[in-house]
Amino acid sequence: MSRTLITLLAAFVLSAATGCTVIEDGEVGVLMSFGEIKDEPLMPGFTLRFPVARSIETWNVKLQEIKETASVPSSEGMVVGLDTSLLYRVKPDMAPDIRKRVGLTYRETLIVPLFRSEIRKVAAGQPVRDMYSEKGREQMSQSVMDNLSAVLGPQGVEVVNVLLRDVQLPERFKAAIEAKLTAEQKVQQKQFELQQAEKDAEIEIARARGAAQSQEIVRSTLSDSYLQYLWIKTLNENPNVIYVATEANLPIFKKAQ
Repeated sequence: MSRTLITLLAAFVLSAATGCTVIEDGEVGVLMSFGEIKDEPLMPGFTLRFPVARSIETWNVKLQEIKETASVPSSEGMVVGLDTSLLYRVKPDMAPDIRKRVGLTYRETLIVPLFRSEIRKVAAGQPVRDMYSEKGREQMSQSVMDNLSAVLGPQGVEVVNVLLRDVQLPERFKAAIEAKLTAEQKVQQKQFELQQAEKDAEIEIARARGAAQSQEIVRSTLSDSYLQYLWIKTLNENPNVIYVATEANLPIFKKAQ
């Protein structure tokens, strides 16, 4: 067998026995050599692997979501449904550690049970009005997030946010809330009408006060001479009256044409 043929055969065997793994952005590689998990993750790029002797797992370290629906009892004894979301990511430098301690099913084994537990722990026993109000939901979300961060952070999982997407209230409580809102709207409408009536009354009073003051001014400024002038002016505007100054100041009428 020629040396060239041997070289080609060796290259073929080597290429068949090895492979190339591409680690993309948002991923890290967990390297296992003869069954031993290496502590250092592999960063994005190309890396060679040798089946049996050297294998590589790619781990997603992007932002991920877990959705959970829970039914929790309120302080009033009513069961309230909560739709929640947990936003998290695996810390790249701790992916090998998670693989060693927990395994590939870390979501189902580690994160989901803790998430469910914290939701029930924080929400159970809360008044329904707190669960329904925006401020109350924000406080519960923050409490769940803080508690999860304290537990999951050291284990290699970064908790980004906890969201309470929806609160499903019992039907009788919904009816009570709607009745209360309706009553409050009616009270607000009555208050508006009362304020409007008070404003209208103030306007009428102001108008009456203005008219009275105007009449008082007119009465205080009228004199006998001015009244006689107005009387003569009015007579002169009548075509059937000719005013001639007489001793009694009486007008003289002429026949209409």
